[in-house]
Amino acid sequence: MTTIADRLAVAQSRIAQAAQKCARLPHSIHLLAVSKTKPIADIIAAYDAGQRCFGENYVQEGVTKIESLKTTHPDIEWHFIGPLQSNKTTLVAQHFDWMHTLSREKIALRLNEQRPANLAPLNVCIQINISDEDTKSGINAQQMLPLANSISQLPQLRLRGLMAIPSATDDTEQQTRELSELKHLFDTLKQHYPDVDTLSMGMSNDLDLAIAYGSTMVRIGSAIFGERDYSSKETTI
Repeated sequence: MTTIADRLAVAQSRIAQAAQKCARLPHSIHLLAVSKTKPIADIIAAYDAGQRCFGENYVQEGVTKIESLKTTHPDIEWHFIGPLQSNKTTLVAQHFDWMHTLSREKIALRLNEQRPANLAPLNVCIQINISDEDTKSGINAQQMLPLANSISQLPQLRLRGLMAIPSATDDTEQQTRELSELKHLFDTLKQHYPDVDTLSMGMSNDLDLAIAYGSTMVRIGSAIFGERDYSSKETTI
């Protein structure tokens, strides 16, 4: 029987091989294990295999897991990677370490105001809608620098970089075009904000290409935890 530890090792090996192909150091690419809809026991299994960074898409589900594990597993780094409505910003500001999907100044202002003073600034990534799909969240390229400027002035937020979900396609040319544009935007952002260090892009289907185009954080879920059951997920994100 294949275990979570086995699948995690395979994912880490894929990252290392992809990094070596483009002359990058494997440790420069972080694996974010996407644990949405999965039970706490699965997170603990991945933790016991060495994983420390976990991504959650649904606010209340994520907060429940954080609260359950904060005493026994205090070194877990929790990343919020789902769409966020303004009525749930308080929960993200108070419980998560990272927020990957920032695309509105209103949300940035709320997160900054609601981040507890005793916590480190919330790490945030600006989400880019690189495929220009109506069904995806994120901003266009022209909006990136104005939003980054707003975030940079908020003391309880720390701008770390960009996040995107490129098109789910087998068209390598389209994938390459979108990933290349993201790399260009990331480099542009770094020119204005040298402390920026995170390009969150790439999942199981495009991991190799994403790493070739500079991804520093790949998000892998089902390949580690198995297929998902969405029947009990939150209806309002």
